[in-house]
Amino acid sequence: MEAAATLVIKLGYRGGDFAGFAEQPGQRTVAGELRRALETYLRRPCELTCAGRTDAGVHALAQHVSVPVTQDELSIAGRRLERSLSAIVPDDISIRGLYCATPEFSARFDATSRSYRYRISCGNARPVLGWGHVWWLWGAPSLDVEAMDAAAQCLVGEHDFRSFCKVSSAEAILADGRSTSRELTHLGVSRVCEAGEDLVVLDVTGNAFLHNMVRAITGTLVEVGRGHRSGAWVAEALAACNRAAAGPTAPACGLTFERVTYPEGSLVPWA
Repeated sequence: MEAAATLVIKLGYRGGDFAGFAEQPGQRTVAGELRRALETYLRRPCELTCAGRTDAGVHALAQHVSVPVTQDELSIAGRRLERSLSAIVPDDISIRGLYCATPEFSARFDATSRSYRYRISCGNARPVLGWGHVWWLWGAPSLDVEAMDAAAQCLVGEHDFRSFCKVSSAEAILADGRSTSRELTHLGVSRVCEAGEDLVVLDVTGNAFLHNMVRAITGTLVEVGRGHRSGAWVAEALAACNRAAAGPTAPACGLTFERVTYPEGSLVPWA
């Protein structure tokens, strides 16, 4: 197929019932459901490229997926396409926007930054509206948010984040001659109120992320927030370049892929 342009879909999903974004044999995945919807509507095979793969149970508000389209498909009205795809995908997927880009555009390789938020609920009261997209620390009365935020600052900048990467994934990256270094431009821990519930949130932005990286950082900072570890321990864990040196991996349910940025002008609304 000769591509005349690229369709870019801004996608949201509740990750609880998916085995992650990427297609896997015999598993229900976000990519599998979206591809089936596109192929049903366009009546042809479709290849998808996403801004960043999410693990099983992880949610998204602004995943971006790129799909090459033909000259004839460019004439499809945006409202019609959005309504049709929304009708075909299951109700735990949301079509949140359609954009047009050049034929060479890639949702993955043209992304300049990606942002995630991790949500934590503390205390004996079970989360209500937040249930399913927060980590409930049952019985933990509070976290020292200020200590967590201070400890997090040593992770901002470009570092080797091997200590915060799933071991098998880090081994595969290094065996392939690639780097486990990534750059974080922002990492902050704060208190917020969402839907009437008090939460502790970790907000992070970077150029790219390793497998389980945000969840491992969260689990590590929670150890500081609980008073189990000192703030200096986070810097020591980073320098060790060893997953065993850092804290546990936080549950997938608390993580949401919040935002992707692209060079200005690279995406225009689908007409």
